[in-house]
Formats: sequence, C-alpha cells, structure tokens
Amino acid sequence: MPLLLKMIDVFGSLRSLFKIQKISVDTMTFRLHYRATVALLLGGCVTLACKSISGSPIHCEASGSVDKIVLETFCWLHTTYSMVHAFNKSLGQAVPYPGVSNSKGDGIHGHVSHPLVKQHKYYQWVIFFLLVQAILFYTPRWLWKGWEGGKIHALMMDLDIGLCSEVEKKQKKKMLLDYLWENLRFHNWWAYRYYLCEVLALLNVVGQMFLMNRFFDGAFLTFGIDVLRFLESDQEDRVDPMIYVFPRMTKCTFYKYGVSGEVERHDAVCILPLNVVNEKIYVFLWFWFLFLGVLSFITVLYRIVIIFSPRTRVYLLRLRFRLVRKEAVETIVRRSKVGDWFLLYMLGENLDTVIYRDVMHELANKLASRHHHSVPGIKGELQEA
Repeated sequence: MPLLLKMIDVFGSLRSLFKIQKISVDTMTFRLHYRATVALLLGGCVTLACKSISGSPIHCEASGSVDKIVLETFCWLHTTYSMVHAFNKSLGQAVPYPGVSNSKGDGIHGHVSHPLVKQHKYYQWVIFFLLVQAILFYTPRWLWKGWEGGKIHALMMDLDIGLCSEVEKKQKKKMLLDYLWENLRFHNWWAYRYYLCEVLALLNVVGQMFLMNRFFDGAFLTFGIDVLRFLESDQEDRVDPMIYVFPRMTKCTFYKYGVSGEVERHDAVCILPLNVVNEKIYVFLWFWFLFLGVLSFITVLYRIVIIFSPRTRVYLLRLRFRLVRKEAVETIVRRSKVGDWFLLYMLGENLDTVIYRDVMHELANKLASRHHHSVPGIKGELQEA
C-alpha cells in the first residue's frame, strides 16, 4: 500500500507537465521539449523504478551448490554477457537463445573484455540515465524562464480577458503603449536569448541521440531502422534486432571455492525481465527524438529567416492576427527590430484580440507620426529593421 501511494503521488506530479498554462511565453515546438519529452522520460523512469521495486530485475539459474540469491545479486552487480557468434545460429538447435552458447571451450571469461563477448552493463543505469535526460530536456526551459523574467505577464495586466471597465481598459492600454513606445528597439537581446534556448533544445536532441548510441555500444542510431526492416521482412529468417541491444536471456559466470579449496566455475543463465520494458521505452524514444530533432531543425531555420527577412515578419503577423491592418503591421515592422516583433507576437498570443488590435493601430500611428516629423540624424530616431 505505501508503494502504491508513492506511485500515485509521483504520477500525479507528472500531470502538471500537461497542465495548460494561462500565459504563453514560448512556442509549441519548445513545449514539446520540456513538457511532452520530460513527461515521457520521467514516466519511463518511474515505471522502471516501480518494476524494480515490486519484482526482481534479474532471475538466474545454475547447477551446483550456489545460493540463488547470491548468484542473482552477483550477476546483477557484475553484469551479464552474450556470445557474439551465437546471435546468428539457429534457434532451438545450435543455441537455446540468441547470444547464449558454450564459452568454456574458447577459454573465455565472460566478465573480461573479449572480442567474442558482448557485455551488458547498461541495465543498472537506465533509470538514472532517463532521469538525467529529463533534466537536460528541461534545462532550456529553465534558462528561458529566468531570462524571460515575467515580462509577458507584467505587460498583459489582465488584458487577456477584456471584461473590464472602459476606464480601466483605456488606462492599461495606455500603459502598455507607453512601454512599447519608450522601449522600442531594446528587446533584441531578450528575444535572442529565447532563440538561443531553441538552438540549445535542438543540440540537446542531437546530442542525446549520440549519447544513447554510446550508451548502447553503438547500436542506437540504427536501432529504429533495424526494427522497421525486421517488421517488413520475413521475421522467421531474421533475429529481432531488439535482442542485440536488449537481450532477455544472457550468461553469467560465477567463481567460488569448492570443498577442496579449488576454484569452481559456475555458468548461469539469467533472464532480464526489465529489458522487455526497456526496449519498448527506447523504441518509442528513438522515433520521438527523430521527429523532435527534425521539427526543431525546421524551427531554427524558421528563426533565421525571421531575423533576416522583415517581409516574413510582416506576413506572419498578418497571418496570425487578422484584425490588425496590413499598413499598421508594415509600419511597425519597418520601424522596429526583430526583438520588438517577437515581443509583439507573444503579446498577441496572450492579449484579447480587440485590445491587441487597438494597441497595434495606436503604436503604428505614433510611429508614422514620429517618422513624418523627425529630422534625419537626430539621436534616438527609430531605425528600420
């Protein structure tokens, strides 16, 4: 019962990652990194932890006078291994299971590095590895949360609802307009820090795929492709590629002193039930990371286009906020910087549409009037983006 209550508390806390936020300070792609991906990784971590606690993570069997608990504890702590040449032999005739065969005649000690031996050391660290991955995926969000500093929330002033008195609405719109007017062209560094977080999110996905490839002895990058090929082919003629990375049955060698003082070798066969869960988690993560990486790469290219193309910024504002006149959008974009554009876009995502339209029109009128009466060369003149 205490274990069940702890599981309920943990999974309840994961629900907060899917909670719809009232204020939007980032994009959907960015939220996929720190919400969906973090929830997936923590969910896998908790599932494996509960599975390890509720049942034995390894079951070993050996002949002789070796205590079963001692043998299983030793094999879990000192890792298990498979024979490389036994993966392609006929199942049920030459070998009992892919990777399991006689190693005594080759003079191989399974727990020592050897070209014919594939050691399985990862399974003790999968839970911690998933936890570290979740932390890394949340890091860009943590950075942006500190750098954003609550700017969007402060500028909203409850104008997202629109249900307030005309006097209050007029006063708040004036305060927002005054801020935008006085701080125009000073939001580039604020916006670029968000763009940096998006680049870090992309690098994080790519880096984690290569890190997992290293973690699984170079087999992760082609893992999903091998699985697809296996599903499309005649499965009777091929070995499931998931067995190479996540074997269910492995070997373990245990040495102890016999009754006469001689060292006795005990060969054990071990079942790893957790690998059934591990393979499902990482097959899904492989395709998810691939999708997330492609989406993040497109997002970074999209940001580069926005930075260097004012026409694109005009088009996006017009596409997203139809109530704002085209002339007003063109005036604002032409006489502001890309950081101002990003702030206005985020405000448009959160403010009431009618209030946002009024603010944009008034800001455009002020910019047009200022540009008409300004003298070239005066310090502080608004420059075109």
